[in-house]
Amino acid sequence: MAQSIKGKIAYITGAARGIGKATALELAREGVHVGLIARTGSTLEQVAEEARSLGVKASVAVADISDMEQVEKAISKLQNELGPTDILINNAGIGTYGSFLEIDPADWKRTFEVNVFGTYHVTRAVLPQLIEKNRGDIITISSSSGLKGTAKSTAYSGSKFAVQGMTEALMQEVRPHNIRVMTLNPSLVATDLTFGDKLDEADKEKYMQPEDLAEHMVSQLKLHPRIFIKQSLQWATNPF
Repeated sequence: MAQSIKGKIAYITGAARGIGKATALELAREGVHVGLIARTGSTLEQVAEEARSLGVKASVAVADISDMEQVEKAISKLQNELGPTDILINNAGIGTYGSFLEIDPADWKRTFEVNVFGTYHVTRAVLPQLIEKNRGDIITISSSSGLKGTAKSTAYSGSKFAVQGMTEALMQEVRPHNIRVMTLNPSLVATDLTFGDKLDEADKEKYMQPEDLAEHMVSQLKLHPRIFIKQSLQWATNPF
């Protein structure tokens, strides 16, 4: 039987737009209180107001997740305002594309700082809360590019492969604490990060929507605590 997640607390990174925003609002509809982290404060507060209108508590913290000190301050703020979390959604990330020699070394480094170290920083800051509770859920948004490399995605694929390895190892490590670690690996999702303004509304509808992934995550979180799906791959039916 599915469990209720009403009354739980979730921290979500990259919550100002796209998948993060959709996930925050979907969780709010389920009665989950949300702690929102992103680099843009004004947009983040708008999402928080939407969540509050659904009858839950919402707190915001501005942070660049590539900076451990900023992350620690953000998590401390959310914990003080909402309490220790039950759910962590590692969503924040950046995409860097181009041929191996075209990508500037600084951009390559930045991709790993955000996608890999950012995920590590947030998870490290939150994990003690879950261990203390002896339960919890960590969902990390990776990518199909983290399972199969493609031309001109060496930096992005490399970072997502690293995320896959890190979360796989963490999953094994924290199972004795009743903590479920799950990874989502979507293909193309109709977000600004993926397409910018290159698609019209009709074309966008052919691709996965942020709301699709949000609904999928909620369904995973509702699974009985004795089971979890450690890795899943999402595809649009026919975007072509």
